[in-house]
Amino acid sequence: MTTKAAPHFGPRLIGSPTGTLRAAVLVRPSRAIERAKPLPGEPGTIHAWALDQHAILCKTLAYFGVETVILDASGDDPYETSVCDGAVTFEDGAMLMRPTAMARRGEADRLKSHFSHIDVPLAGHITAPGLLDGTDVVLVGETAFVGSGKRGNDLGRNGFGEVARAHGYRVIEVKIDPSVSSLRAVVGAIAKDTVVIAADGVDRSAFDGLRTIVLERGEEMAAGVLPIGDKHVIADIRFRTALASMRRAGITVEAIDLYEYGKIGLTPSMLALALKRS
Repeated sequence: MTTKAAPHFGPRLIGSPTGTLRAAVLVRPSRAIERAKPLPGEPGTIHAWALDQHAILCKTLAYFGVETVILDASGDDPYETSVCDGAVTFEDGAMLMRPTAMARRGEADRLKSHFSHIDVPLAGHITAPGLLDGTDVVLVGETAFVGSGKRGNDLGRNGFGEVARAHGYRVIEVKIDPSVSSLRAVVGAIAKDTVVIAADGVDRSAFDGLRTIVLERGEEMAAGVLPIGDKHVIADIRFRTALASMRRAGITVEAIDLYEYGKIGLTPSMLALALKRS
């Protein structure tokens, strides 16, 4: 189930949404990933290559001192490796989501079981008929941005908002275009006052007051970075122009090949669920 003995996390989990990443949980892709529908113009994902790239992501995290819990996919959904759909972590616990896709509803229960073994407390959960995918939530500083698009529903978003506010977050709903797979695909947290954001597909006015690094058209998914520290991120290497823009803005970028995931709309920000940040 894991790459090493399960660590103990205790009550203090996410001190800051973009603080130094100390621990994360990832789900190793199963062969089902080859059944995922590729984005327009992209070829299908190859399982063996996806495994290799996932291993590189895990090694990169380990290099930067991140303790990883690696779970094997236990369902038959091609998107199960997008572990962040299943939960959102606050300072004192993880809130379980209820994914929109029916085939993925059991993932939250499986995460709950794993959390109980590694002492990750629960902060709440989305109950039926509420729907919300964790990748439609981006935490920045003391604000929780919640995407409103083709996934989720008002009950799920409102339920999450109540819990987030109880944890000290201001909640802002962000309109995203139906063509956008999730909020985390087009918005990435960089620092407590900074986000990287796609030029199109998202209501950028929702982020007024924050420093925004707007990416060029055609590289929208480059915004789906995984923060491993303040102004320090893991990004997909194929977005050369976007990576250069981030670096010019003072961001330290660790670029690795995650093309097999990008083919099906998955970004680094979706592949590792932060369990502890300082």
